[in-house]
Amino acid sequence: MNKENTQHVKERVQVYVDGFNLYFGMLEAGYDYCKWLNLKLLATNLLKPNQELVCVKYFTSRVSDNPDKQKRQTTYIEALESEGVHILYGHYQRNTIECKRCGNIWASYNEKMTDVNIATQMLIGAYQNQYDMAMLISGDSDLVPPIRQIHELFPLKRVFVAFPPKRHNQSVALVAKGSMTIGRKKLVESQFSESVKKRDGFLLQKPTDWQ
Repeated sequence: MNKENTQHVKERVQVYVDGFNLYFGMLEAGYDYCKWLNLKLLATNLLKPNQELVCVKYFTSRVSDNPDKQKRQTTYIEALESEGVHILYGHYQRNTIECKRCGNIWASYNEKMTDVNIATQMLIGAYQNQYDMAMLISGDSDLVPPIRQIHELFPLKRVFVAFPPKRHNQSVALVAKGSMTIGRKKLVESQFSESVKKRDGFLLQKPTDWQ
């Protein structure tokens, strides 16, 4: 390949989004008005001119025991799917917590398997040569080992980390080949329109609680 052709080869980028890490990071930062987030548009807005977006994968779990939240989540997931975002599910696990002082018991929910799913998909993507750069949107330190392994096993590939607001993690930043924190401006610029048309023509409306 001559030098002229080499200059026009773009870096292929596949994006891996830790849904809960991003969601709660935005809430903690006070960006609750950014929930109607178009992840494909966000990924595009984070790319450099010499890069091209291959795919966006969104890792989440279906919420339970709250019909209103379930409805909002379903609407959001369908909006993402209308943009071609791939959805991969973990488990939303219900636990109980008992107060030793007063004896009260209440429900607690934890998301399970997301970090394992992300690690698996990033490794498969590297092995199948689906990307040159994996952009990870998460600050979960459990992802340090797979990031390190990708760099050791596939030295020509790199994992770049785009930390959600309030989710910067130094241990993740140290093993990544480049990192940044997603700011409010990028989130605001990457919102869906109030109405999103599904592939069958149905119009999805932004949840009223997210206005």
